[in-house]
Amino acid sequence: MIEMDVTLLRPVWGLLLPAICGAGWWLLSRAGGFGAWDKITDPQLVQAMAAIGRIEGGSFPLKPAALLLTAGIVAIALTGPAIERRDAQTYRNLDGVLFLVDASNSVAEDDRWPQLLSMGRLGVSALGSRPGGIIVYAGDAYVATDMTTDHRQLGQTLSLIDGQTVPDKGSRPERALALALKRMEEAGILAGDVVLFTDGDGLGSPSLQQVASLAARGVRVSLVSGHPTTAQIQTHAALGGGAVFTLGQSDDLANWLADDAATRLIRADYPVLFWHDLGRYMLYFALLPLLFLFWREGA
Repeated sequence: MIEMDVTLLRPVWGLLLPAICGAGWWLLSRAGGFGAWDKITDPQLVQAMAAIGRIEGGSFPLKPAALLLTAGIVAIALTGPAIERRDAQTYRNLDGVLFLVDASNSVAEDDRWPQLLSMGRLGVSALGSRPGGIIVYAGDAYVATDMTTDHRQLGQTLSLIDGQTVPDKGSRPERALALALKRMEEAGILAGDVVLFTDGDGLGSPSLQQVASLAARGVRVSLVSGHPTTAQIQTHAALGGGAVFTLGQSDDLANWLADDAATRLIRADYPVLFWHDLGRYMLYFALLPLLFLFWREGA
């Protein structure tokens, strides 16, 4: 049996339906009589007068009913009943993840470095259909892996990063964030994630400016802290609309990144990319009751 998920893109229009149903009930309750006399006249008298042709029974209000039925169909169409597009997964590239890994000596030579990389690999495994990429930085930033859905490659690349990967000494997270913004723009990402692996070194006003630019584009910026969380780390995550994760929160990071493309893009006002609106086709059915407006009763 084929299952079909239906959602309403504009459910607020459904508030019209109770009013239309109420109008229909009122109209039908008055049908079948001659005005309101049948409610106060003796039923036997009404039957006798009808038998000798003095009165005619009320007829069904065809035209008003047709208008109400048309209004009901239009109201349902306006709610935007929709089914998921078969090609929805082709839009997965609109929601990507970039892992920004601090490979400076202070981080890569720390005893917690293997745990940091393991957390990154777990984050990669939670991407589902979302593409991911890796940027490594120290004194400068470089693209280690471009956007790809080959998550095995991403995990292998993470495993190879060490203190010798970036030749530039220092820690300049603002350069990694600026490069992430450039890659997001080039890849056409509309609702992505940036995850910054850091010990907090180098964070300041320049990196905050880059976080603000990413957030303005609809990209969440989260941080994985290899050391106890600082106020600077919390500020960056709050500005970026993301979260802060410590090395003991691998599952929380995986759940955060498992947020699928459809959900993220619908929040970003791109539901049309994932749902096929059937409301426009229902308007054709609304034309059928209107044909009764041209109905002519026999003499």
